[in-house]
Amino acid sequence: MCSYCQSTVVRQGETLSRIGKMAELFEDYSPLQMMAAGRWQDKTFTLVGRLQYRGGSGVWTEWVALFDDASTAILGEDNGAYVFSWPAPAGRDLPDPAHLRIGNVTAIDGRSYTVSSSEDVALISAQGELPKLPPLNQTFPMVELRSADGEVLAIDYGMQPPQVTRGHAVQLDGLQLTGLRGESEKESAGRQFACPQCGAPVQVQLEASKSITCRSCNSLIDLSSGVGGELRHALQDEPVKPLIALGAAGQLQGVQWQVVGYQHRMGHEPGDDEHFGWEEYLLYNSKRGFAFLVDSSEGWSVVRPTTGAPVLSDTGKSVKYLGTTYQLQYSYEAETGYVAGEFYWPVQRGQKTFNRDFGSGKSLLSLEETPRERVWSSGSRIDSELVATAFGLEARRELLKRGDAGPTSGGGGSRIGGIGCGTLMLILFIILILFVLLRACDDNSGGGSRSSGGSFGGYSSGGGHK
Repeated sequence: MCSYCQSTVVRQGETLSRIGKMAELFEDYSPLQMMAAGRWQDKTFTLVGRLQYRGGSGVWTEWVALFDDASTAILGEDNGAYVFSWPAPAGRDLPDPAHLRIGNVTAIDGRSYTVSSSEDVALISAQGELPKLPPLNQTFPMVELRSADGEVLAIDYGMQPPQVTRGHAVQLDGLQLTGLRGESEKESAGRQFACPQCGAPVQVQLEASKSITCRSCNSLIDLSSGVGGELRHALQDEPVKPLIALGAAGQLQGVQWQVVGYQHRMGHEPGDDEHFGWEEYLLYNSKRGFAFLVDSSEGWSVVRPTTGAPVLSDTGKSVKYLGTTYQLQYSYEAETGYVAGEFYWPVQRGQKTFNRDFGSGKSLLSLEETPRERVWSSGSRIDSELVATAFGLEARRELLKRGDAGPTSGGGGSRIGGIGCGTLMLILFIILILFVLLRACDDNSGGGSRSSGGSFGGYSSGGGHK
Protein backbone atom coordinates (compact mmCIF):
# COMPACT_ATOMS: atom_id res chain seq x y z
CA MET A 1 0.00 0.00 0.00
CA CYS A 2 1.66 3.24 -1.14
CA SER A 3 1.64 5.68 1.79
CA TYR A 4 1.84 8.66 -0.60
CA CYS A 5 -1.02 8.05 -3.05
CA GLN A 6 -2.85 5.17 -1.28
CA SER A 7 -2.44 2.95 -4.37
CA THR A 8 -2.70 -0.81 -3.99
CA VAL A 9 0.29 -2.40 -5.71
CA VAL A 10 0.48 -6.16 -6.22
CA ARG A 11 3.83 -7.94 -6.61
CA GLN A 12 3.88 -11.16 -8.65
CA GLY A 13 7.50 -12.28 -8.90
CA GLU A 14 9.35 -9.25 -10.28
CA THR A 15 6.22 -7.66 -11.73
CA LEU A 16 4.40 -4.80 -9.98
CA SER A 17 0.78 -3.99 -10.88
CA ARG A 18 -1.31 -1.06 -9.65
CA ILE A 19 -4.85 -2.37 -9.17
CA GLY A 20 -6.67 0.48 -7.45
CA LYS A 21 -6.73 2.96 -4.59
CA MET A 22 -7.39 2.28 -0.93
CA ALA A 23 -9.25 4.72 1.30
CA GLU A 24 -7.05 6.70 3.68
CA LEU A 25 -6.55 5.35 7.18
CA PHE A 26 -8.64 6.99 9.86
CA GLU A 27 -6.51 7.97 12.85
CA ASP A 28 -7.19 5.65 15.78
CA TYR A 29 -4.22 6.93 17.85
CA SER A 30 -3.02 3.49 18.74
CA PRO A 31 0.29 3.28 20.65
CA LEU A 32 1.42 0.94 17.85
CA GLN A 33 2.85 2.24 14.60
CA MET A 34 4.61 1.01 11.48
CA MET A 35 8.14 -0.36 11.99
CA ALA A 36 7.67 -0.82 15.75
CA ALA A 37 9.65 -3.91 16.77
CA GLY A 38 9.28 -6.52 19.50
CA ARG A 39 10.02 -10.08 20.61
CA TRP A 40 7.80 -13.11 20.98
CA GLN A 41 9.10 -16.48 22.17
CA ASP A 42 12.72 -15.40 21.51
CA LYS A 43 11.90 -14.34 17.95
CA THR A 44 12.16 -10.74 16.73
CA PHE A 45 9.37 -9.16 14.67
CA THR A 46 8.59 -5.83 13.02
CA LEU A 47 5.18 -4.33 12.29
CA VAL A 48 5.14 -3.87 8.51
CA GLY A 49 1.42 -3.69 7.66
CA ARG A 50 -1.83 -2.35 9.02
CA LEU A 51 -5.45 -3.22 8.16
CA GLN A 52 -8.60 -1.49 9.36
CA TYR A 53 -11.94 -3.33 9.28
CA ARG A 54 -15.49 -2.18 9.89
CA GLY A 55 -18.32 -4.40 11.08
CA GLY A 56 -21.56 -4.07 12.97
CA SER A 57 -19.66 -3.77 16.27
CA GLY A 58 -17.41 -0.93 15.09
CA VAL A 59 -13.95 -0.50 13.58
CA TRP A 60 -10.82 -2.38 14.61
CA THR A 61 -7.20 -2.63 13.51
CA GLU A 62 -4.94 -5.57 12.77
CA TRP A 63 -1.15 -5.24 12.41
CA VAL A 64 1.00 -7.52 10.23
CA ALA A 65 4.06 -8.69 12.18
CA LEU A 66 7.02 -9.89 10.06
CA PHE A 67 9.48 -12.19 11.86
CA ASP A 68 13.17 -12.56 11.04
CA ASP A 69 12.51 -16.00 9.55
CA ALA A 70 10.07 -14.38 7.03
CA SER A 71 6.99 -15.83 8.74
CA THR A 72 4.09 -13.49 9.53
CA ALA A 73 1.55 -13.11 12.33
CA ILE A 74 -1.32 -10.77 13.16
CA LEU A 75 -1.42 -8.52 16.24
CA GLY A 76 -5.09 -7.57 16.54
CA GLU A 77 -7.39 -5.73 18.92
CA ASP A 78 -9.74 -7.75 21.12
CA ASN A 79 -12.21 -6.00 23.47
CA GLY A 80 -9.64 -3.43 24.54
CA ALA A 81 -6.82 -5.99 24.71
CA TYR A 82 -4.56 -7.60 22.08
CA VAL A 83 -4.34 -11.07 20.51
CA PHE A 84 -1.31 -12.47 18.64
CA SER A 85 -2.46 -14.89 15.89
CA TRP A 86 -0.78 -17.10 13.28
CA PRO A 87 -2.10 -18.70 10.08
CA ALA A 88 -3.34 -22.22 10.83
CA PRO A 89 -4.81 -25.18 8.91
CA ALA A 90 -8.55 -25.74 9.18
CA GLY A 91 -8.17 -29.52 9.24
CA ARG A 92 -11.43 -29.96 7.32
CA ASP A 93 -13.77 -28.21 4.91
CA LEU A 94 -15.15 -25.20 6.75
CA PRO A 95 -18.94 -24.84 7.01
CA ASP A 96 -20.88 -21.99 5.50
CA PRO A 97 -20.75 -18.99 7.89
CA ALA A 98 -24.55 -19.07 8.19
CA HIS A 99 -24.19 -22.44 9.96
CA LEU A 100 -21.85 -21.02 12.62
CA ARG A 101 -24.40 -19.40 14.91
CA ILE A 102 -23.59 -17.53 18.09
CA GLY A 103 -23.12 -19.95 20.99
CA ASN A 104 -22.75 -23.06 18.80
CA VAL A 105 -19.93 -25.47 19.63
CA THR A 106 -17.93 -26.94 16.75
CA ALA A 107 -14.66 -28.81 16.22
CA ILE A 108 -11.93 -27.39 13.97
CA ASP A 109 -8.68 -29.29 13.43
CA GLY A 110 -9.61 -31.61 16.29
CA ARG A 111 -10.28 -28.90 18.89
CA SER A 112 -13.59 -27.71 20.34
CA TYR A 113 -14.58 -24.04 19.97
CA THR A 114 -17.60 -21.88 20.77
CA VAL A 115 -18.78 -19.30 18.23
CA SER A 116 -18.45 -15.88 19.89
CA SER A 117 -19.15 -13.52 16.98
CA SER A 118 -20.31 -13.68 13.39
CA GLU A 119 -20.84 -10.62 11.21
CA ASP A 120 -20.28 -9.15 7.79
CA VAL A 121 -17.23 -6.89 7.69
CA ALA A 122 -15.33 -4.85 5.12
CA LEU A 123 -11.69 -3.85 4.84
CA ILE A 124 -11.89 -0.06 4.77
CA SER A 125 -8.20 0.90 4.64
CA ALA A 126 -4.69 -0.53 4.77
CA GLN A 127 -1.07 0.53 5.01
CA GLY A 128 2.35 -1.04 4.37
CA GLU A 129 3.12 -4.56 3.19
CA LEU A 130 0.43 -7.25 3.33
CA PRO A 131 0.88 -11.02 2.90
CA LYS A 132 -2.34 -11.34 0.89
CA LEU A 133 -4.32 -9.27 -1.59
CA PRO A 134 -7.13 -7.63 0.41
CA PRO A 135 -10.70 -7.63 -0.99
CA LEU A 136 -11.17 -3.97 -1.82
CA ASN A 137 -14.51 -2.40 -0.85
CA GLN A 138 -16.20 -5.78 -0.48
CA THR A 139 -18.30 -7.05 2.40
CA PHE A 140 -17.58 -10.59 3.54
CA PRO A 141 -18.33 -12.79 6.58
CA MET A 142 -15.89 -13.08 9.46
CA VAL A 143 -16.47 -15.57 12.29
CA GLU A 144 -14.64 -15.69 15.60
CA LEU A 145 -14.53 -18.75 17.84
CA ARG A 146 -12.97 -19.26 21.28
CA SER A 147 -11.81 -22.31 23.21
CA ALA A 148 -12.06 -23.08 26.91
CA ASP A 149 -8.30 -22.58 27.38
CA GLY A 150 -8.26 -19.04 25.94
CA GLU A 151 -7.46 -19.67 22.29
CA VAL A 152 -9.03 -17.38 19.68
CA LEU A 153 -9.72 -18.74 16.20
CA ALA A 154 -10.83 -16.43 13.38
CA ILE A 155 -12.19 -17.50 9.99
CA ASP A 156 -11.86 -14.90 7.22
CA TYR A 157 -14.34 -15.72 4.43
CA GLY A 158 -12.98 -12.88 2.30
CA MET A 159 -10.47 -15.35 0.86
CA GLN A 160 -11.02 -18.60 -1.05
CA PRO A 161 -10.49 -20.96 0.57
CA PRO A 162 -11.31 -19.15 3.84
CA GLN A 163 -8.25 -18.20 5.90
CA VAL A 164 -7.92 -19.43 9.49
CA THR A 165 -5.78 -17.87 12.22
CA ARG A 166 -5.26 -19.00 15.83
CA GLY A 167 -3.98 -16.90 18.69
CA HIS A 168 -3.84 -16.04 22.39
CA ALA A 169 -4.16 -12.84 24.40
CA VAL A 170 -0.98 -10.84 24.99
CA GLN A 171 0.00 -7.72 26.92
CA LEU A 172 1.95 -5.07 25.06
CA ASP A 173 4.59 -4.78 27.76
CA GLY A 174 5.20 -8.53 27.43
CA LEU A 175 6.18 -8.11 23.77
CA GLN A 176 9.21 -5.90 24.61
CA LEU A 177 8.05 -3.39 22.01
CA THR A 178 10.26 -0.53 20.87
CA GLY A 179 9.46 2.30 18.48
CA LEU A 180 5.99 2.98 19.91
CA ARG A 181 4.40 6.38 19.58
CA GLY A 182 5.46 9.07 22.00
CA GLU A 183 2.93 10.76 24.27
CA SER A 184 3.28 14.02 22.33
CA GLU A 185 2.00 12.34 19.18
CA LYS A 186 -1.13 11.15 20.95
CA GLU A 187 -2.02 14.70 21.93
CA SER A 188 -2.52 15.82 18.35
CA ALA A 189 -4.88 18.70 17.65
CA GLY A 190 -6.81 16.34 15.41
CA ARG A 191 -8.34 14.77 18.51
CA GLN A 192 -10.37 17.88 19.27
CA PHE A 193 -13.52 18.65 17.30
CA ALA A 194 -16.78 20.54 17.61
CA CYS A 195 -19.78 18.70 19.06
CA PRO A 196 -22.23 18.04 16.17
CA GLN A 197 -25.13 18.94 18.49
CA CYS A 198 -24.09 22.10 20.38
CA GLY A 199 -20.76 23.08 18.78
CA ALA A 200 -18.79 22.97 22.03
CA PRO A 201 -15.21 21.66 21.80
CA VAL A 202 -14.87 17.92 22.51
CA GLN A 203 -11.42 16.59 23.44
CA VAL A 204 -10.69 12.90 22.90
CA GLN A 205 -8.13 11.59 25.40
CA LEU A 206 -8.19 7.84 24.77
CA GLU A 207 -6.44 6.34 21.73
CA ALA A 208 -8.98 3.56 21.18
CA SER A 209 -12.19 5.54 21.74
CA LYS A 210 -15.14 4.58 19.54
CA SER A 211 -17.73 6.64 21.50
CA ILE A 212 -17.57 9.80 23.61
CA THR A 213 -20.02 12.18 25.32
CA CYS A 214 -20.04 15.96 25.06
CA ARG A 215 -19.56 17.50 28.50
CA SER A 216 -21.61 20.56 27.50
CA CYS A 217 -24.84 18.98 26.20
CA ASN A 218 -24.37 15.30 27.23
CA SER A 219 -24.81 14.12 23.62
CA LEU A 220 -23.44 10.66 22.88
CA ILE A 221 -21.14 10.87 19.82
CA ASP A 222 -20.13 7.94 17.59
CA LEU A 223 -16.38 7.98 16.75
CA SER A 224 -16.27 4.57 15.05
CA SER A 225 -15.40 6.22 11.72
CA GLY A 226 -12.79 8.54 13.26
CA VAL A 227 -13.16 12.19 14.20
CA GLY A 228 -12.78 13.19 10.57
CA GLY A 229 -15.82 11.19 9.48
CA GLU A 230 -19.48 12.05 9.62
CA LEU A 231 -20.17 12.17 13.34
CA ARG A 232 -23.43 10.65 14.51
CA HIS A 233 -24.83 11.67 17.86
CA ALA A 234 -27.75 10.99 20.20
CA LEU A 235 -29.22 13.34 22.78
CA GLN A 236 -29.34 12.20 26.40
CA ASP A 237 -31.78 13.57 28.95
CA GLU A 238 -31.52 13.58 32.74
CA PRO A 239 -27.73 13.30 33.14
CA VAL A 240 -26.61 11.02 35.96
CA LYS A 241 -23.73 12.12 38.17
CA PRO A 242 -21.32 9.26 38.94
CA LEU A 243 -19.91 8.82 42.45
CA ILE A 244 -16.39 8.49 41.01
CA ALA A 245 -15.51 11.39 38.71
CA LEU A 246 -14.37 10.83 35.15
CA GLY A 247 -10.60 11.20 34.98
CA ALA A 248 -10.08 10.02 38.56
CA ALA A 249 -7.04 7.76 39.04
CA GLY A 250 -6.59 5.01 41.60
CA GLN A 251 -4.88 1.70 42.25
CA LEU A 252 -6.95 -1.48 42.40
CA GLN A 253 -5.57 -5.02 42.53
CA GLY A 254 -2.04 -3.72 42.07
CA VAL A 255 -2.78 -1.79 38.85
CA GLN A 256 -2.99 1.99 38.42
CA TRP A 257 -6.28 2.72 36.66
CA GLN A 258 -7.96 5.85 35.33
CA VAL A 259 -11.74 6.24 35.04
CA VAL A 260 -12.47 7.03 31.39
CA GLY A 261 -16.14 6.04 31.00
CA TYR A 262 -19.36 5.58 32.93
CA GLN A 263 -22.61 3.74 32.20
CA HIS A 264 -25.91 3.53 34.03
CA ARG A 265 -27.81 0.40 33.06
CA MET A 266 -31.22 -1.07 33.84
CA GLY A 267 -32.32 -4.69 33.86
CA HIS A 268 -35.32 -6.93 34.36
CA GLU A 269 -35.90 -10.64 34.42
CA PRO A 270 -37.84 -12.08 31.44
CA GLY A 271 -41.57 -11.78 32.06
CA ASP A 272 -41.05 -9.48 35.06
CA ASP A 273 -42.00 -5.79 34.92
CA GLU A 274 -39.82 -4.86 37.89
CA HIS A 275 -36.58 -3.10 36.90
CA PHE A 276 -33.30 -2.70 38.76
CA GLY A 277 -30.28 -0.52 38.06
CA TRP A 278 -26.50 -0.51 38.44
CA GLU A 279 -23.44 1.50 37.34
CA GLU A 280 -20.28 0.56 35.47
CA TYR A 281 -17.03 2.55 35.45
CA LEU A 282 -14.69 1.85 32.53
CA LEU A 283 -11.08 1.75 33.79
CA TYR A 284 -8.00 2.13 31.59
CA ASN A 285 -4.31 1.38 31.95
CA SER A 286 -1.94 1.90 29.01
CA LYS A 287 -0.24 -1.49 29.54
CA ARG A 288 -3.18 -3.56 30.83
CA GLY A 289 -6.00 -2.26 28.63
CA PHE A 290 -9.49 -2.00 30.10
CA ALA A 291 -11.45 -3.26 33.10
CA PHE A 292 -14.87 -2.52 34.64
CA LEU A 293 -15.53 -1.36 38.18
CA VAL A 294 -19.16 -2.31 38.80
CA ASP A 295 -21.38 -0.74 41.47
CA SER A 296 -24.69 -2.25 42.53
CA SER A 297 -26.67 -2.19 45.74
CA GLU A 298 -25.24 -5.64 46.50
CA GLY A 299 -21.60 -4.58 46.30
CA TRP A 300 -18.60 -3.59 44.18
CA SER A 301 -16.66 -5.81 41.79
CA VAL A 302 -13.88 -5.61 39.20
CA VAL A 303 -14.30 -7.59 35.96
CA ARG A 304 -12.57 -7.91 32.58
CA PRO A 305 -13.60 -9.57 29.30
CA THR A 306 -12.11 -13.06 28.97
CA THR A 307 -10.21 -14.32 25.95
CA GLY A 308 -11.41 -17.89 26.36
CA ALA A 309 -14.92 -19.30 26.18
CA PRO A 310 -16.16 -20.96 29.40
CA VAL A 311 -18.11 -24.20 28.89
CA LEU A 312 -21.81 -24.07 29.72
CA SER A 313 -23.53 -27.18 31.07
CA ASP A 314 -26.33 -28.75 29.02
CA THR A 315 -28.92 -27.21 31.37
CA GLY A 316 -27.27 -23.77 31.37
CA LYS A 317 -27.37 -23.77 35.19
CA SER A 318 -23.60 -23.95 35.60
CA VAL A 319 -20.43 -23.15 33.69
CA LYS A 320 -16.83 -24.36 33.93
CA TYR A 321 -13.85 -22.08 33.34
CA LEU A 322 -10.16 -22.72 34.04
CA GLY A 323 -10.96 -25.62 36.34
CA THR A 324 -13.62 -23.84 38.43
CA THR A 325 -17.36 -24.51 38.27
CA TYR A 326 -19.68 -21.50 38.61
CA GLN A 327 -23.40 -21.72 39.42
CA LEU A 328 -26.05 -19.63 37.67
CA GLN A 329 -27.38 -16.90 39.96
CA TYR A 330 -29.27 -14.49 37.70
CA SER A 331 -30.46 -14.20 34.11
CA TYR A 332 -31.93 -10.92 32.88
CA GLU A 333 -32.31 -8.48 30.01
CA ALA A 334 -30.15 -5.35 30.27
CA GLU A 335 -30.39 -1.92 28.64
CA THR A 336 -27.97 1.02 28.63
CA GLY A 337 -29.74 4.16 29.85
CA TYR A 338 -27.04 6.80 30.25
CA VAL A 339 -23.34 7.05 29.34
CA ALA A 340 -20.54 9.55 29.93
CA GLY A 341 -16.88 9.64 28.93
CA GLU A 342 -15.06 7.54 26.32
CA PHE A 343 -15.46 3.89 25.29
CA TYR A 344 -13.43 1.49 23.16
CA TRP A 345 -16.59 0.13 21.51
CA PRO A 346 -19.44 2.11 19.85
CA VAL A 347 -21.75 2.19 22.86
CA GLN A 348 -25.34 3.23 22.18
CA ARG A 349 -28.08 4.52 24.41
CA GLY A 350 -30.85 1.93 24.52
CA GLN A 351 -28.42 -0.88 23.62
CA LYS A 352 -29.92 -4.18 24.83
CA THR A 353 -28.26 -7.45 25.80
CA PHE A 354 -29.27 -10.70 27.48
CA ASN A 355 -27.07 -11.45 30.51
CA ARG A 356 -26.40 -14.44 32.73
CA ASP A 357 -24.39 -14.13 35.95
CA PHE A 358 -22.57 -17.04 37.59
CA GLY A 359 -20.73 -17.18 40.91
CA SER A 360 -18.26 -19.29 42.84
CA GLY A 361 -17.40 -17.79 46.22
CA LYS A 362 -16.03 -14.31 45.55
CA SER A 363 -15.27 -15.14 41.92
CA LEU A 364 -17.67 -13.99 39.22
CA LEU A 365 -18.30 -15.04 35.65
CA SER A 366 -20.82 -13.42 33.33
CA LEU A 367 -22.15 -13.89 29.82
CA GLU A 368 -23.54 -11.02 27.75
CA GLU A 369 -25.21 -11.80 24.42
CA THR A 370 -26.44 -9.89 21.39
CA PRO A 371 -27.56 -11.32 18.03
CA ARG A 372 -24.03 -10.71 16.69
CA GLU A 373 -21.75 -11.37 19.64
CA ARG A 374 -21.24 -13.32 22.86
CA VAL A 375 -18.85 -11.87 25.47
CA TRP A 376 -17.70 -13.54 28.69
CA SER A 377 -16.30 -11.53 31.61
CA SER A 378 -14.61 -12.70 34.79
CA GLY A 379 -13.71 -10.95 38.01
CA SER A 380 -14.20 -10.82 41.75
CA ARG A 381 -16.00 -8.91 44.47
CA ILE A 382 -14.15 -6.15 46.34
CA ASP A 383 -14.92 -4.20 49.50
CA SER A 384 -16.24 -0.65 49.26
CA GLU A 385 -13.39 0.49 51.54
CA LEU A 386 -10.89 -0.51 48.86
CA VAL A 387 -12.77 1.58 46.30
CA ALA A 388 -12.88 4.59 48.64
CA THR A 389 -9.16 4.34 49.40
CA ALA A 390 -8.14 3.74 45.77
CA PHE A 391 -9.84 6.90 44.46
CA GLY A 392 -9.31 9.17 47.50
CA LEU A 393 -12.97 9.11 48.53
CA GLU A 394 -12.51 8.38 52.23
CA ALA A 395 -14.67 11.39 53.11
CA ARG A 396 -17.53 9.87 51.08
CA ARG A 397 -17.06 6.24 52.11
CA GLU A 398 -20.61 6.07 53.50
CA LEU A 399 -22.00 6.75 50.02
CA LEU A 400 -19.95 3.86 48.63
CA LYS A 401 -21.01 1.27 51.22
CA ARG A 402 -23.06 -1.59 49.83
CA GLY A 403 -24.41 -4.96 50.91
CA ASP A 404 -22.63 -8.19 50.15
CA ALA A 405 -21.09 -8.05 46.68
CA GLY A 406 -23.09 -9.98 44.11
CA PRO A 407 -22.55 -11.37 40.61
CA THR A 408 -21.58 -9.15 37.72
CA SER A 409 -21.12 -8.79 33.98
CA GLY A 410 -18.74 -6.42 32.32
CA GLY A 411 -17.55 -5.04 29.04
CA GLY A 412 -19.73 -4.77 27.27
CA GLY A 413 -20.53 -6.23 30.64
CA SER A 414 -23.17 -5.57 33.19
CA ARG A 415 -24.13 -5.95 36.78
CA ILE A 416 -27.43 -6.31 38.50
CA GLY A 417 -28.41 -4.40 41.57
CA GLY A 418 -30.99 -5.13 44.21
CA ILE A 419 -33.15 -3.89 47.03
CA GLY A 420 -31.54 -4.14 50.43
CA CYS A 421 -32.84 -5.88 53.53
CA GLY A 422 -34.33 -2.67 54.90
CA THR A 423 -36.50 -2.22 51.83
CA LEU A 424 -37.59 -5.85 51.94
CA MET A 425 -38.59 -5.48 55.61
CA LEU A 426 -40.63 -2.39 54.69
CA ILE A 427 -42.42 -4.34 51.93
CA LEU A 428 -43.27 -7.16 54.34
CA PHE A 429 -44.51 -4.64 56.91
CA ILE A 430 -46.83 -3.02 54.34
CA ILE A 431 -48.18 -6.44 53.35
CA LEU A 432 -48.87 -7.23 57.01
CA ILE A 433 -50.83 -3.95 57.40
CA LEU A 434 -52.84 -4.73 54.25
CA PHE A 435 -53.60 -8.19 55.61
CA VAL A 436 -54.91 -6.70 58.90
CA LEU A 437 -57.09 -4.22 56.96
CA LEU A 438 -58.48 -7.01 54.76
CA ARG A 439 -59.33 -9.06 57.82
CA ALA A 440 -61.09 -6.04 59.32
CA CYS A 441 -63.12 -5.60 56.14
CA ASP A 442 -64.11 -9.28 56.21
CA ASP A 443 -65.20 -9.04 59.84
CA ASN A 444 -67.48 -6.10 58.98
CA SER A 445 -68.95 -7.62 55.83
CA GLY A 446 -71.58 -9.76 57.53
CA GLY A 447 -69.73 -13.07 57.64
CA GLY A 448 -68.72 -13.44 53.97
CA SER A 449 -65.61 -15.53 53.43
CA ARG A 450 -62.46 -14.44 51.45
CA SER A 451 -61.53 -16.82 48.66
CA SER A 452 -58.08 -18.33 48.52
CA GLY A 453 -57.65 -16.72 45.12
CA GLY A 454 -57.38 -13.31 46.81
CA SER A 455 -54.76 -14.41 49.29
CA PHE A 456 -51.56 -12.41 49.57
CA GLY A 457 -49.74 -15.68 50.20
CA GLY A 458 -48.69 -15.88 46.57
CA TYR A 459 -46.41 -12.87 46.93
CA SER A 460 -42.79 -13.56 46.08
CA SER A 461 -39.80 -11.27 46.01
CA GLY A 462 -38.75 -12.91 42.74
CA GLY A 463 -35.17 -13.39 43.82
CA GLY A 464 -32.66 -12.38 46.45
CA HIS A 465 -31.35 -9.44 44.39
CA LYS A 466 -34.66 -7.54 44.52
